[in-house]
Amino acid sequence: MTTLIESNEHKSLREAVAAFAKTHPHTTNAEDNTRLWQAAAKLGYIGVNLPEAYGGGGAGITELSLVLEELGAAGNPLLMMIVSPAICGTVIARFGTEEQKREWLPPLADGTRLMAFGITEPDAGSNSHRITTTARRDAATGDWILTGRKVFVSGVDIADATLIVGRTETVSTKEGRTGNLKPCLFIVPRDAPGFERRAIDMELNAAERQFELTLDDVRLPADALVGDEDAGLLQLFAGLNPERVMTAAFGIGMGRYALSRALEYARERTVWKTPIGAHQAIAHPLAQAHIDLELARLMMQKAAHLYDAGDDVGAGEAANMAKYAAGEACVKAVDQAVHTLGGNGLTREYGLARLITASRVARIAPVSREMILNYVSHQTLGLPKSY
Repeated sequence: MTTLIESNEHKSLREAVAAFAKTHPHTTNAEDNTRLWQAAAKLGYIGVNLPEAYGGGGAGITELSLVLEELGAAGNPLLMMIVSPAICGTVIARFGTEEQKREWLPPLADGTRLMAFGITEPDAGSNSHRITTTARRDAATGDWILTGRKVFVSGVDIADATLIVGRTETVSTKEGRTGNLKPCLFIVPRDAPGFERRAIDMELNAAERQFELTLDDVRLPADALVGDEDAGLLQLFAGLNPERVMTAAFGIGMGRYALSRALEYARERTVWKTPIGAHQAIAHPLAQAHIDLELARLMMQKAAHLYDAGDDVGAGEAANMAKYAAGEACVKAVDQAVHTLGGNGLTREYGLARLITASRVARIAPVSREMILNYVSHQTLGLPKSY
């Protein structure tokens, strides 16, 4: 299979991104993060998956996930790559009008504009069948009016607009809960009247902040709707499958970075005239962490290839599995790295302690490992649902 062996082009891209990422200090400072984003965009890395006709690289999620993985492996993961080019850029490229593509894809590709993505709600999580954010038509003007709340939306403060997932008001809550939901996607400018944001106080030490959004009768023009009002889940999952692939890349990159720091330490730290890495109690867990990360990468590559080939169903299964495997591998790699350094693993000097919290993101978001196990149980194994 082509997913097992990387092409020479992919190897070259990986080497180039790795070399670029190492020239930037790993930091959680927002300004440094912005400079890194802009520098990566100038080299074509941010928009590598977007169509060439609109300023992108004309490649796919395979290449974009490779970029994010290598940035993360150098200690410079860019969380908004999961959101802006992977989710929002993909959805607009596949389903947007010509006007939407011309307005948004070029600046998303060159890094001059960003988009956030709002799906999660306080009472629904990311369960699209329980979304209560509604969109109704103004019969007199044709405008859309959005009302609802979203939580855990990344980077709203630096985004020019947010792609909001709502549902048409004509679908009742009861119908929505039985799976007859027709989610719709709307581009909401950051300065739209009635669109308010509140930063969530997180203990996560990251450059990108999390927000709660309130949409209080936000009036949008008719052309704010992305795609077909009746396309439903097809359009939504066009963004969610890349999100899972990219989250896997985020986790794998973070795990690789933690592992690399632990390996450096295990080679240099000497006890009783022997590097601690010579002891199997240190070496074997690190070797296992490496194996788990490599296995997760294979599934991630499979998912990305399936998505780029147009197999949305196959990509959905593989993307969920990849996200699960990467989340588990990332947490274990970070834990073992910190343990390898002992007390030094908790110091600011070595920069691993902050990853203890950050690594949980790959397990929790954008969908929990338990919900992925539900997906595999029902969709892959054909077992009955308990809900």
